[in-house]
Amino acid sequence: MTPVAKGGRPVYGEAVGILMLDTTFPRITGDVGNARTFPFPVRYHVVRGATTDEVVADADRAHALLPAFIEGARALEADGVKAITTSCGFLTVVQEALAEAVSVPVLTSSLFLVPIVRQMVAGRPIGVITAHAGHLSERHFRACGIAPDWDIAVRGMDGSPCFTAAILSGSANVPELDVAGVSAEVVAVCQSLAADRPDLAALVFECTNLQPYAQAVQAATGLPIFGIYHLVQMLHGAAQAPRFDMDI
Repeated sequence: MTPVAKGGRPVYGEAVGILMLDTTFPRITGDVGNARTFPFPVRYHVVRGATTDEVVADADRAHALLPAFIEGARALEADGVKAITTSCGFLTVVQEALAEAVSVPVLTSSLFLVPIVRQMVAGRPIGVITAHAGHLSERHFRACGIAPDWDIAVRGMDGSPCFTAAILSGSANVPELDVAGVSAEVVAVCQSLAADRPDLAALVFECTNLQPYAQAVQAATGLPIFGIYHLVQMLHGAAQAPRFDMDI
């Protein structure tokens, strides 16, 4: 039987949609905002006005942008995506409302991996590397099912000058990224945490800009690392089930 292709949209082939913050800094391969990061096509939607300043600085300010994120999620769904995520882990605070607004699965943050990873490591300590430790609150954790009594060691990149200049400088941002400098800073932050907590069982990158440096961090610490890359892979595998030839 000859297959029949049915239309109804202008574009096809993108199973995962990604709601992007309104930023201008470079996004190298490995970053969620670089389409070459993934071995499959993804579809992006920029939420205008959702700057790093607004989303990272305060949970209430991020929640105030919910209508714009809902509009973006619905636009991605209309474009045909089958699952949606975002470019900032601090958006756990809009998870419930955003998931209710569309009919496709939504996971706003790699922080939702923490409960899964905790099961993998039998409750042993997990390190969370975030863009800004001072702004990652219990409210963000509670929204993704992380209990207050879990042994979660948080360390931020906010004290790292190269990372701060590129990612956290807000409206004053010069769109340049010192890749070697940021890589060294990410490794140093993770090494420092591992030295302070030698009982760490794994690392979870909250910040979606950190994935490019995971290999360097793993070489330096020996720890398993989870982040946005794994979340997108999971969403894609669920939204577009792989085909097998059924050979033994």
